[in-house]
Amino acid sequence: MSEEEAIYVVKTTANQERSVANILAQVARKEGFDIRAILVPDELRGYVLIEAGDRDELNQAVQMVPHARSLVRGESSIAEVEHFLTPKPTVTGISVDSIVELISGPFKGEKARVKRVDEGREEITVELFEAMVPIPVTVRGDHVRVLKREGE
Repeated sequence: MSEEEAIYVVKTTANQERSVANILAQVARKEGFDIRAILVPDELRGYVLIEAGDRDELNQAVQMVPHARSLVRGESSIAEVEHFLTPKPTVTGISVDSIVELISGPFKGEKARVKRVDEGREEITVELFEAMVPIPVTVRGDHVRVLKREGE
């Protein structure tokens, strides 16, 4: 694997991934290290992915950062971390007839049944339980929390 596409993994203290990434970026700027990109995937607890030109230089930078434990041996490639770069639709896991709670907006705290899921727009249409007349309300997928999936 060429140095040009090397992705290195830094082990961090749990829940300190973002602060490690921020401090590492500051150290790289200040010291002139060749760190090209830093990625902190939510699914990868305790690790930060870094695209850098030189492993030894990166190791030196990691030593200066609090909560950065160590540089993991070996390296990865863009192809192996590509799935972290594509955002997942916010409506994933929400299906028609699921019971959801609205977590923001004017209907915050209301419970509703999902009537339609629009994956392209990342929106769902729900009918509120407490409403006198069932009126369909369309909200963004990240404005709801699934309480009960259809079929449970």
